[in-house]
Amino acid sequence: MKNNIGIDVASPGEVCADRNCPFHGSLPVRGQVIEGVVTSSSMLKTAVIERSFMRNTPKYERKERRFSKYHAHVPDCIHLELGDKVKIAECRKLAKTVSFVVVEKVKA
Repeated sequence: MKNNIGIDVASPGEVCADRNCPFHGSLPVRGQVIEGVVTSSSMLKTAVIERSFMRNTPKYERKERRFSKYHAHVPDCIHLELGDKVKIAECRKLAKTVSFVVVEKVKA
């Protein structure tokens, strides 16, 4: 059974038994949806996602590149590798630093 999570993303092809999966479990998603790149996946069921953006510095009339890192839960039905582009959605806190869940692996 696949849940409609309320975000326009493709559903994963596999079925999982993870209760913290927004598609097959009971985890609701709300708030921000962020695109980023996987920089680490060495934690158990958790990945580090990095989002880079440009920030304007008006004094020097320049732009600087900045980045933010997010820890996101990876459900069993989504398989990630380093360098994959993903979409993450905000959810309730799952751990001390984890409050996002991976909802889609974006085709590059």
